Order: sequence, then structure tokens, then C-alpha cells
Amino acid sequence: MSVEKEYFQQIRNLVRWLTAAVAIFLIVTVGFVVYQHTFNQVIEPDFDSKIVVDPSKVQGAPSSEVGYRSKFDSPKRIATYATASRTPLEDLQGTITPSDLHFERHHAGIPEIDPEQHELLIHGLVEKPIRLKLSDIKKYPSVSRICFIECSGNFRYGKREMTPGEVCGLTSQSEWTGVLLSTVLRDLGVKSEAKWLLAEGADGALMARSVPLKEALTEAIIAYGQNGEAIRPQQGYPMRLVIPGFEGNTQIKWLRRIEVTDEPVMTREETSKYTEKVKDGKIRMFSLVMDARSIVTYPAYPKKIEKGWQELRGIAWSGRGKVTKVLVSVDNGKTWQEAHLQGPVLEKAHTAFKFMWNWDGKPTRVLSKAIDETGYEQPTYNQLVKARESKGGYHFNPVVGWDIEKSGEVYLADIKDI
Repeated sequence: MSVEKEYFQQIRNLVRWLTAAVAIFLIVTVGFVVYQHTFNQVIEPDFDSKIVVDPSKVQGAPSSEVGYRSKFDSPKRIATYATASRTPLEDLQGTITPSDLHFERHHAGIPEIDPEQHELLIHGLVEKPIRLKLSDIKKYPSVSRICFIECSGNFRYGKREMTPGEVCGLTSQSEWTGVLLSTVLRDLGVKSEAKWLLAEGADGALMARSVPLKEALTEAIIAYGQNGEAIRPQQGYPMRLVIPGFEGNTQIKWLRRIEVTDEPVMTREETSKYTEKVKDGKIRMFSLVMDARSIVTYPAYPKKIEKGWQELRGIAWSGRGKVTKVLVSVDNGKTWQEAHLQGPVLEKAHTAFKFMWNWDGKPTRVLSKAIDETGYEQPTYNQLVKARESKGGYHFNPVVGWDIEKSGEVYLADIKDI
């Protein structure tokens, strides 16, 4: 076959292919129009549909300098107001709070502090006053301690649509690393008349609290590490005071000064604030230890459950020591049963508890209450009000419950009815 004939043959083949393609297009188009007309419906293309990709068939992301969460799992702190945000207790796995989900509370914003310029002054009733940089603090023998920190005002209620984090999310747990305050003070020599210390922060409020020296020498840590990394700015970078079991605002962040004294200094935050009204118009001051409490984190609002077996889960803690028992009720307090405590059960630390429960599908209320090693038992709202003649405020740790409706929806119970 000549070159000219071969060329014309290719042209004819191309024309046949194009003709067939046009015919197919027309047939499909006409069929689509007939279908729409026949069934009186319009079919819109789904531009939002996602193509499901088998992850085992594609190259994954490369390594990175800093880890990150999956885009499908992004828990966030609960912003309550400008000076506080809460830990989403219902979203946590285990008892250690990720550093970026640790609750935050401040009185004048979060300062940005250069650790090279920051100093801690220790003075007052000591033989050798001193100024220490972060590098000096790190020369001392280090210790690590797992414990919770809790704001003394850690309780909110008032509506049914509240999550565990919204109710009492001003508590978080970390592994804190630093140096024992007693180690540093031993080097400086504490005078015999010393009974208290004043800790002061470098924030705009100059947050300051008086702390009994005896307790501070027992467990207090000048901490610079949290969960294996440097303390984050919201938690007091470059250093803070950690006193296991004490109320949160004694554990001064952005620590810049410790003055050893013979009596409490009576700062604003321990006189007009962070005191509790009790009977006969009296005021309770320096109630520094956090009492035992617990909360069920599942089932809880906004979850919805189904009839059948459920694992009731929650956390319990006490500033007095170890939690020794958590009692749960699945019938609005008519009967109580002991939950399983998941180890390790540590002193002054969040402890996870679990209880298997076969829900019969009927409306009910689930409750929990903690008992610590001193024998202290978490009270109800009405017991607290009777004892203190106060309906809220600091160190308010009532039993919390969840109402489960027939639909399986869960809502915060009225604490006054527990």
C-alpha cells in the first residue's frame, strides 16, 4: 500500500471513531433527558463527594520536626471567659492531660518571658538570699511527680446541656519535673522563726499567695518541665511552683520571687478572694487542700447511649492523698456499688474508675462519689449547703449526676435533687 493510501485509510478510521463517540454521547444525553422527564426529577452532580483512598496504596506524609494530631481528632479546651479555659475531660484518654489541653487560669494574661533574662529571687528569713536563673535551677538534682492541679473554683452548673469539662474542667494532671523546694532552701539556710512563704509570679497581676512552710518543704517543686517538655507559657514558663494537693492559685506560675516569712502576708488573693463564707457570717481562710471528688465522664452530655451493656467511666481525685474507693449508682442513689479503680492509684492524682452496667432502656440517673484514704467522702450539694450555709463558691465539690432518658440522651442532673 502506498503512503498516500495509508494516510487516507487513517483519516477514515479517525472519522469512524469520532462518529461513534458522538453517537454514544447523543444516546446517553437523550436517555438522561428522557429519564428526567419520565420520573420528573433533576439529578445534580455530587461535587462534594469524597473519593475514599486506601491508605495502604498511597505514599504517606514524611517525617516532621513536631508531631501533630490527626485532622479527624482535634479536642480543644473549653473557653469559659477571657481569663480561663477548661480541660475537655470527656475527650481524654487515660489520666494524663496533654499539655495543650491543660486548663488555664490567669489574672492578667499570659506573659512572654525570656528564660535568659528571668530570675527567681529567694529571700526573707533565710541565711543566704539568692537570685537563680533557670540554668541554676537545673543544676540541682531533679525530681518528677505525677499529680493534678485544680482551681479552687472548679464547679459550674445551671443548665442540663453541660459536658463534664464544662462542669468541672478546671482540673488537669501532668508529670511535673523540677527541683524540690526543700533542696534549694536547705542550701540557703532557713531561719528558726520561719513559718510561711510568699510565692509571687511575673505576670501583670503579680499573682501572690502565702503558703505554710511545713507543707511547702514536704512536697513543693520548682517545676520547669511538664509531660516531658518545657512548661508551656500558659502553665508558667519558664518555671512555676507545684504543690501537690493544694488549690491551683497557690501553685504560682511564672515564678519570680519566694519570700520566707513568719506569718501569712495576707495578699488580695487570700483575703478578698479565694476565701469562703460559712456559717454565722464567718469566713474560711487558707483552706488550701482540695477535697475528694469524682465525675462520670461517660455516659455524659452530649452522648447518646443504647440499651444494653455500657462501660461507665470517670475520674476521681483528692488533695488529701489516694482515692481508695469510688461508689457509683445507676438508680438515682437507691443503691451504690463499688467501681473498679484502674491503676496506678497515686497520691493526689487523678484516678480512673470503671463500672460495667447493663442499661434496661428505662429513664434513670447515674451518680458517683469518691472516698479517699483519710475516710473523707464526697458530699452532696445539700450536705455542703447545710454544713456551710453557702450555695457555691470555692472548694465546692458536690456529687454530680447524669440523667439518662428513654431515648438514650444524657443530660446533667439537677444537683439540688441529688
